[in-house]
Amino acid sequence: MSDCIFCKILAGEIPASKVYEDDQALAFLDISQVTPGHTLVVPKKHHRNLLEMDATSASQLFAKIPAIAQKVMKATKADGMNIIANCEEIAGQTVFHTHVHLVPRYGTDDDLKIDFVAHEPDFDKLAQVAETIKNA
Repeated sequence: MSDCIFCKILAGEIPASKVYEDDQALAFLDISQVTPGHTLVVPKKHHRNLLEMDATSASQLFAKIPAIAQKVMKATKADGMNIIANCEEIAGQTVFHTHVHLVPRYGTDDDLKIDFVAHEPDFDKLAQVAETIKNA
């Protein structure tokens, strides 16, 4: 795709700090570096996001994630890692080429903040939502 920044990186038109590459995927440091070592893993074939990938393409991409994430953690001496895929603008996707963020974590005061709000469970409502999803 000609206007996709990740396709341009894959084509060598834009430089990137590469940490892994094979025939199917490329991993490179995110220019934003939310935390040191923040890495993006992208498939070489353009897909808008994970929601548009077929099972084979997604499996090939995700098969690489553990090894790349382990290398990032070892190299950065991180205490943990968030592995994130944002799908669509409402979820924070800003580049519309499938990519997985590997964000090393160093402590509660680093620059990534994710807060989940706990709710009292409504088991009837959960069952209804589960049934709707099953039938979709």
